[in-house]
Amino acid sequence: MIKVITDSASDIVDHQREDLVILPVTITFGEEQFQDGVNLTHSMFYEKLIESDMLPVTSQVSPFAFEEAYQKVREQGDQAIVVTLSSKLSGTWQSARLAAEGYEDVVQVVDSENASLGQHALVEYALRLIRSGLTFKEIVEKLENDKSRIRLIALLDTLEYLKKGGRISKAAAVAGSLLSIKPVIAIQRGEVAVLGKARGSKQGNNLLAEQIRLTGGIDFGKPFVLGYTGLSDTMLQKYITDHEEFWKADVDTLETSSVGGTIGTHIGPGAIGVAFFSAGM
Repeated sequence: MIKVITDSASDIVDHQREDLVILPVTITFGEEQFQDGVNLTHSMFYEKLIESDMLPVTSQVSPFAFEEAYQKVREQGDQAIVVTLSSKLSGTWQSARLAAEGYEDVVQVVDSENASLGQHALVEYALRLIRSGLTFKEIVEKLENDKSRIRLIALLDTLEYLKKGGRISKAAAVAGSLLSIKPVIAIQRGEVAVLGKARGSKQGNNLLAEQIRLTGGIDFGKPFVLGYTGLSDTMLQKYITDHEEFWKADVDTLETSSVGGTIGTHIGPGAIGVAFFSAGM
């Protein structure tokens, strides 16, 4: 059996699948430590984030946790493809690679060069490829070749959390806070990039839609995920309704996902996003 191993930054919460193993990132609030998605649900995280005066700290998955997972794969006579959070955003990829020494016959590590919904989309793509009957080597090659087509675009309510986490400069965050500016960001070449700024949520939604158009459109033959941060998906549902022309002719239902603490720590509540494979390449 070929399995996929990923970390909780993918924001996949289904821990019951035989073909998928999710290793939790550690999230620390003061003196309290939690395992993302295990004893800290997404809603619990945002309740704590809103109440806390201090930004929580996230810790990468350790090499030991990966090695334990690899050992189980070998004992069961299986193989595993590891899809991690972007190596430019976390040391989790490095942990996965270090642990893979001596397990090269059963484990291959893929840097998603993405995060959250984008990483989620690549994991779902890997699972589809496994079900299609491709060989272990063929699946890894397709993931490496196709991952550059994934676009993750998000509308944030604030840049404050990215600034606190050191992901962007203080000057960029200050600029984004002026006049109710809503920034649209993306993951480009594995890193956070600001694509533009809009005044207010309505203009922000329009800018988000425009950025999707600029990518060349959505390949609905591959995984497509929408997500939100915080305790409510109201903004996401409004976005879906206002821009239904993107998908109503291609899909009957849309998969939505809440974004958990690993990424939520750095972007805060009130964000919405979409991840997809671009049809423009």
